[in-house]
Amino acid sequence: MDKGLYLLMSGAKESMLSQTRVANNLANAKTTGFRADLQSFRSMPSLGDGLKSRVFVQTERPGYNYSEGALMSTGNPLDVAIKGEGWIAVQRPDGSEAYTRAGDFQVDQNGFLVNGAGYQVIGNSGPIAIPPVERMQVGADGTINILPLGAPATAIEALDRIKLTKPELQNLKKGTDGLFQDINGAVFPADASVTLVTETLEGSNVNAISELTDMIALSRQFEMKVKFMNNLKDLGDKTDALMRVS
Repeated sequence: MDKGLYLLMSGAKESMLSQTRVANNLANAKTTGFRADLQSFRSMPSLGDGLKSRVFVQTERPGYNYSEGALMSTGNPLDVAIKGEGWIAVQRPDGSEAYTRAGDFQVDQNGFLVNGAGYQVIGNSGPIAIPPVERMQVGADGTINILPLGAPATAIEALDRIKLTKPELQNLKKGTDGLFQDINGAVFPADASVTLVTETLEGSNVNAISELTDMIALSRQFEMKVKFMNNLKDLGDKTDALMRVS
């Protein structure tokens, strides 16, 4: 009987924890370039002294949904979306390089090109600094063209080029900040085959209806497991009562 209680207890715990994954996906259903987390359950033997007679439930993150989100035209010359496969290189606050699909660019108060989450966009020689300009636009190959402040309309020049890369997906892992990185901490090289769609943003690839369905299913699973635990408790109490009578 205790075997069943142990299994149900671990299953209920993992069902409850799994709802945090669903909640995170739902919270990012409108986040630019977000990639949904996937999750699976599996049984694991409980290791220790004695016979391996106990099994518990464990949730795993087998990967992420890498399918493309919907493209939305914005008309903003600083908005870009990656066409097909590829990633935009950005710099974390600790100076490490990471990768994202969010191309909602803007210039911050320090003059650096950042995305909507505030991460500095990396160019040929590190974070891209933007001087005072009349106009700026990002090309399909990631080249940033500017018209310097006070310059004639024909004095457009190339300032830098956004680092675009295309690593193998099995080499990626997602950090707690939502950015991707190499599983071994390596830096991926730039890939000239990656192209951008300008004045466009890629939406999240979260399927809100599917996630809501998962949330309901997990909630029902939790309730069902707790109910069975109570049933086992009642059965145990009745068994104890019979043993006392005998």
